[in-house]
Amino acid sequence: MKFKNALSFLSNNLKQISKTFCQLRWKVILAGIFVGVVSGSLVASYRLGIEYGTDFARWMYLQIRHNAWWILPCLIFAVIAGLIIGWMSRKESMASGSGIPQVVGYVNRGLNMRWHTILPVRFVGGLLGSLFGLSLGREGPSIQIGACGAQMLSRIFRKGRRDDIKEHYVVTAGAAAGLSAAFSAPLSGVMFAMEEIQHGLTSIVLIGAAAAALCADFVSQTCFGLRPVLDFGQIPDLPMNLHIWIIPLGIFAGFVGSIMNRSLLGLQTLYGYLPKWMPVAIACLIAIPVGLFLPEVLGGGSNLVRLSEYGKASLAMLCLLFVAKMLFTSTSFGCGAPGGIFMPILAVGALAGGVAARWITSVSAFGIDTKFVSVFAVCVMAGTLSASVKAPLTSILLTVEMSGTMIHTLPVAASAFIALLISDILKTKPIYGELLERYMKVNKDLVLPSVNSVK
Repeated sequence: MKFKNALSFLSNNLKQISKTFCQLRWKVILAGIFVGVVSGSLVASYRLGIEYGTDFARWMYLQIRHNAWWILPCLIFAVIAGLIIGWMSRKESMASGSGIPQVVGYVNRGLNMRWHTILPVRFVGGLLGSLFGLSLGREGPSIQIGACGAQMLSRIFRKGRRDDIKEHYVVTAGAAAGLSAAFSAPLSGVMFAMEEIQHGLTSIVLIGAAAAALCADFVSQTCFGLRPVLDFGQIPDLPMNLHIWIIPLGIFAGFVGSIMNRSLLGLQTLYGYLPKWMPVAIACLIAIPVGLFLPEVLGGGSNLVRLSEYGKASLAMLCLLFVAKMLFTSTSFGCGAPGGIFMPILAVGALAGGVAARWITSVSAFGIDTKFVSVFAVCVMAGTLSASVKAPLTSILLTVEMSGTMIHTLPVAASAFIALLISDILKTKPIYGELLERYMKVNKDLVLPSVNSVK
């Protein structure tokens, strides 16, 4: 009798548990967990490959400096790699450039996203570009890789049903997982998905994105350790009497973000006048003299953020790196090679902040200690990202997560919103929005005729 009662109790509870997990909320959470693990693993693999590729580029340029005859095979390899990357990017244009505009276009504008062709191009094209140290970040591609991983799971488990609102929820969770795994910043991943991908906030999308971002962060930290990508270390507290400096720093960041956008879009326009097979090969050739004479600007730029914060470089060197990083990023990205601009924008902002901070602390009349250089650099970095992307909440959260403390939220937030204001006054369009509009004009054939409704 007791045994039967126990079985009955267990059966009833299992039914209740089954009913609970059939609710949309828990379906989304479970989907988010699967998406976080799969997308996080894909992004971790991509991140590892890009890091090894950039390390190889630095080693290769060092060898050329000691053995000049290496330059000839390097030039040949650059042309061949550029032609291959260019051909792949033309065949699957959804995998060219950052990837973030394409994900936004898929969720909001009906673009056709094909995970099975995008993922190979992203991995192969990104790895080939990193072998020359192109100034491209992994964060944008990571967001698209996460989104494609989510789409793959959706197509497998939902038995072929596609391009409806439920799949968009899952893809948004994958985008959050992608940024979380790329930066080890789950809150920023969720906020970016809400602010840039969905352009709004709903509880169902939020919990799915949160579950995916947290699981992806677990995968990332298992592979790369507990320290965030941009570990700022110990940043001193900014005294209240120095908060007045946030106003000019925010204004400066707004101008830098606007200039950055114009530089990126301008080089993309210039490349558009060349034959389609040529731009990526030219970008790879440009990377060779840059790598030989200024290797600090190779890759995404996390090394430049640390250099700016700790103030170990001279003011002249910081100015040189600032200009070089902005131009090299523009030539690398404008060609259409698979790679992002999220990290390079942060690097340019940090360098600009380092320049401003070093100048402020060098004027004895101001009486500001050099230990606050890192605080000012971080504020300008957040402001530059806010002015360029027009996503102030993501900029604030990302900076807070990477610094590991909430104490700098006020100056960082003030800088982000002041920079956003300046960017709006200058009529600067959000970089990803403008890139999406350009992409839509050229690739109208990729827009699906209709989006299925929820079933």
